[in-house]
Amino acid sequence: MPTPAASAATAAAHPIPDRHGQNLFTTDTELHTLLALYLPEALRTHMRPHFERLGGLAGGLLDDLAGTADRNPPTLKQRTRTGIDEQKVIKHPAYVEMERLALSEFGLAAISHRDETLGWAGKMPPLVKYVLTYLFVQAEFGLCCPVSMTDSLTRTLKKFGAPELVAKYLPRLTSLDFDELAQGAMFMTEQAAGSDIAATATTAQRQPDGSWRLAGDKWFCSNPDAGFAMVLARANDAPAGMKGVSLFLLPRELDDGSLNHYRIIRLKDKLGTRSMASGEIRLEGAVAYLVGEEGRGFQQMADMVNNSRLSNGVRSAGLMRRAVAEAEYIASERRAFGRALEQMPLMQRQLDKLRVPSEQARTMVCQTAQALARSDAGEPDAYALLRILTPLIKFRACRDARQVTGDAMEVRGGCGYIEEWSDPRLVRDAHLGSIWEGTSNIVALDVIRAVKREGSLPVLRAHVESLISNATELTPAFAAALRDTMARACALAETAAREGGDVLARQAASALYHCTSAAAMAWEASAGGSAARLRWAQLVLLHRVLPRDPLAPDALPADWHAALVRTAA
Repeated sequence: MPTPAASAATAAAHPIPDRHGQNLFTTDTELHTLLALYLPEALRTHMRPHFERLGGLAGGLLDDLAGTADRNPPTLKQRTRTGIDEQKVIKHPAYVEMERLALSEFGLAAISHRDETLGWAGKMPPLVKYVLTYLFVQAEFGLCCPVSMTDSLTRTLKKFGAPELVAKYLPRLTSLDFDELAQGAMFMTEQAAGSDIAATATTAQRQPDGSWRLAGDKWFCSNPDAGFAMVLARANDAPAGMKGVSLFLLPRELDDGSLNHYRIIRLKDKLGTRSMASGEIRLEGAVAYLVGEEGRGFQQMADMVNNSRLSNGVRSAGLMRRAVAEAEYIASERRAFGRALEQMPLMQRQLDKLRVPSEQARTMVCQTAQALARSDAGEPDAYALLRILTPLIKFRACRDARQVTGDAMEVRGGCGYIEEWSDPRLVRDAHLGSIWEGTSNIVALDVIRAVKREGSLPVLRAHVESLISNATELTPAFAAALRDTMARACALAETAAREGGDVLARQAASALYHCTSAAAMAWEASAGGSAARLRWAQLVLLHRVLPRDPLAPDALPADWHAALVRTAA
C-alpha cells in the first residue's frame, strides 16, 4: 500500500491537473489588492472570514453541488396524484442546498436591505454583496439569477411600492430563515414583447378592493414558482404603447394560502443555466397589486432591470475569473515537451488574452458598485455615472465572457470538452449573460440613451480624468495616451448620440468601456502597487483600443513603462 508521501507525489505528478478543492478567495491575490482599495479596513477585516468560507465552498462542495444540479435539472409536476392543479417545480436536493447557502447562510438577496447581515451592524455597501456573488457564481451561475431578481424586486418594491404593500411583503423578501424567506422573479417577456415593452399584451383589470386581476401569457419566466414576481401589464382602459404599461406585484400564494390564479405551462429546455427553472406562465385572473404610478411601469421596471444588469456584469466577471484561474492552474501544473505550459511564449500570450478582459470586468464591477453606493447616498452626479457604467459593464463584460470561457477551455485540451470538468458549463452559461435583461444591441443603445437623457458623458469623462490624475506613478506618455483615447471615445459617443446611435452604439459602448477600465486599472495599479495591473491596463489600450498593424510585431511602447511601481504587500 503506498505511503501518504508517495500518494502525494503521484498526485503532484499527475499529467491531468485538477484544481478542485482550492479556495477561490485565498488563492485570488489580485482580488485582495482590489478590496484593500475599495472597502474600508474594518469592514474588510470583518468580511474576510466570510469571503474565505465562501471561497472554500465555491472551490469544493458548492462546485460539486452545481455539477449535480446541472446534470439533474428541475421538472414540473402539474397535478397531485388526486388530480388537483399544483404546477410545482421539483428541484434536485443539490440545488435546494445551494439555495440555502446563497439565500439563508450568506443572505445574498437580502444583504442590501437589512440593517444587520453576517454579524455586521448597519447596511453593507453594494460591493460586499457583489464580491460574495462574484465568488458564488464561479461555482454556480443559474441560481444567481433568482438571487439577483429577489434583490432587485425588493429594491423596486421599497422604492415604488405603497407603504402597506411594503409592510406586508418586505419581511419575507429580506428574511434569512430558509423556511420563511421568499424569492423574487420578473415576468416581463411575451412572445411579441421581448425588448419591445410597448407591445405588452397582458391585461390588468382593476378590482373594487384596490387589487388587480391579470390575464395573458408570459413567454420566458425564470424562477417561475418564486414567492413574488414583478409583472408588466396593460390596464384595460389604458392607451396603447409604452404609456399604457403598468407594473404589478404578483404573489404566488393568496392570503388564504391557496395558489394564485396562474399556471406554469411548461419549463424551458435551455442550453445553459440548467440547474434553474425557466418556464412559461399563463395568467388566468391572477391577483396582483399596482406598484408605483399607473402607466409608468416601464420606468419603474427599468430600475429593477438596471440593478439586474449590473448583477449580470458581476456574474460574467465571475465566470471569466473561474475560467482564467482554471487555465492558469493548468498552465502552471501541466508539463509538455519537458517544461510547464506557462513557460511557453505562446501560452503566456494566450493567458494574457484571457486575463485582460477578465481583469477589466472586475475593475468595472468595483467601479460600478462604488457608483451605486454614491448614487444611493444622493451624491451629485453619482446617478449619472451609475446610469452609464451599468449598461457598459452589461454590454461588454457579458460579451467578453463568451470569448474568454471558450478560449480558456482550450488550455485544458481535450479534457476541457468533457462535462466532468467545469469548462463546458462555463461556456454554456456565459452565453446567457448577453441575452438576459437586454441583448447586446438593446444595452448598447441604452448607453447612448444615458448620454442623451442623463447627461452621463461629461460625468464619466470627469471621473476618468480624476482616476488618471490620481494615478501618480504613471509615465507622462501613458497618462497622455489614456487621456487622448478617452477624449476620442467620448467624441465617438457624442457622434453616436447626435447622428447615428443605431449604427455606432456598439462601437461607442466598447470604446467607452475599454478606455474607462484602462484608466481605472491604471489607478488601481498606482494605488495598490501592482505591476501586473499596470501592464494589463497598457494591454487594454494596445490591443483593444489603439490601431495596430496586423503584419508587424507588437510591443508596449517603451515610454509607457513606469520607472517605479511598488510591489504589492
